[in-house]
Amino acid sequence: MTKSLFPLPEPLIIPVHGEERGYPVGRIFCVGRNYAAHAAEMGVEVDREAPFYFTKSSANAVLSGSSCPYPPGTENFHYEMELALAIGAPVFRATPAEANAAIYGYGCALDMTRRDLQIRERKKQRPWDLGKDLEQGTVFAPLTKASDWGPVTDQRIWLTLDGDTKQDATLTELIWSVEEIICHLSGFYHLRPGDLILTGTPAGVGPALAGQHMQGGITGLAPISLHLSDAA
Repeated sequence: MTKSLFPLPEPLIIPVHGEERGYPVGRIFCVGRNYAAHAAEMGVEVDREAPFYFTKSSANAVLSGSSCPYPPGTENFHYEMELALAIGAPVFRATPAEANAAIYGYGCALDMTRRDLQIRERKKQRPWDLGKDLEQGTVFAPLTKASDWGPVTDQRIWLTLDGDTKQDATLTELIWSVEEIICHLSGFYHLRPGDLILTGTPAGVGPALAGQHMQGGITGLAPISLHLSDAA
């Protein structure tokens, strides 16, 4: 076996309530425009034929409570509060029952976005990578096992910026349910433990500045927080 020229970073491990061992982050899939009100505030329509996705690098993920510098190349850096689901069993071309059984747990997540770059690339019909997949741009709170939380129903999802409520909705507003997302996505990928899916953000996204502090939550899950420091 060929030896590596240099070591790579160890995978991020997300704590799990009630477990000594954590959940290692593998692939990160993100569902776009999964709340109608958010799509409207972005000036686009929801595609109700099928969900669509973008990906974020696991190497760019950090844990809740981190302090991250304001990123380079942007003047419009947005927060997006999301429900994350963690896959706990291999699943491919899942039925709804198989999709539900494959969910290991749930957690709060932040999908931080260089909005000006995302919109610029979107207008040119180019990929969103510069806007979405940025260093320290995905934040995860501790996970709660699915069996300890229960089904996704009308739980509240919210985010505050320096104490002011910016996002406030319920999970009933999800256009594509977690089972529907897994069924669809597993038609294109062999999903496996370590895969995380961010299920979209509700309306109310907006800019965060250096020195500001974000806190978010979903009913029954561990809260999430992120502090923005000055640009490096």
